[in-house]
Amino acid sequence: MRIGLSTPVVVQVPGVASAWEGDAGIEDLRRIAEAADTLGFDYLTCSEHVAVPAADAAARGAVYWDPLATLGFLAACTSRIRLATSVIVLGYHHPLEIAKRYGTLDRVSGGRLTLGVGVGSLAAEFELLGAEFGDRGRRADDALRALRASLSTTRPVYDGEFYRYDGVAVEPCAVQPRVPIWVGGRTKRSLRRAVDSADGWMPFGLRGAELAELLAAVTVPAGFDVVLPVGPLDPSAHPESAARRLRDLENLGATAATCTLAATSADHYCEQLEALRGIADGL
Repeated sequence: MRIGLSTPVVVQVPGVASAWEGDAGIEDLRRIAEAADTLGFDYLTCSEHVAVPAADAAARGAVYWDPLATLGFLAACTSRIRLATSVIVLGYHHPLEIAKRYGTLDRVSGGRLTLGVGVGSLAAEFELLGAEFGDRGRRADDALRALRASLSTTRPVYDGEFYRYDGVAVEPCAVQPRVPIWVGGRTKRSLRRAVDSADGWMPFGLRGAELAELLAAVTVPAGFDVVLPVGPLDPSAHPESAARRLRDLENLGATAATCTLAATSADHYCEQLEALRGIADGL
């Protein structure tokens, strides 16, 4: 099971983010990314919300760094670790916009992009951005197929229900022949969407029994990723608990775990990374 990180600072959800993150800056983020890269963690993440309505910020948080700018910065700070969107909302963008912007990120990072995508659930944000909310699932299915046809070519062609294009040049494109696409969600439909059109599933907010039931109902293709979240972990103070929780995810079928770490500062976070690396290597 690969170990990735829910990057601190760049997303601050109340009750999940540590207090120190509110005052952290770009140099803290750089140090953490460099440490994660050196220690051999598999990926860093960044999520997308463009404008969270104030009424929703108490639950969802208000701090969401832009994933393209953030991951571009992290690409320049690192050399090996992968860069995962977790997630971008398909309905906010034309597929060619995603292919161009994130294909460029794949190129400048040397082929380290993992594109996490989701359907989205915040109706007020859809309305604010002029995006269609009611049929967002069908649009997302079409966008996924369009992305698969478009990410790794400079001459994309697609003819679908909502998106159609031919005779266009999109340069640069991704350097990976097949950019891994992970689908976020917590429903049977999100898992089916991932199995049918993507390379992995990133569920959230589900208990172990719910995950096991959903996964048992589908035939997971060879090489398909099941990416499960865990945390906050305190690997320095409670290594046995951290190890047990990671083993539990692996037993559920996780091929990758996205870890949130408890910390009191950026320095403490880097210490937690070292402790977590030792635990993961011993599993």
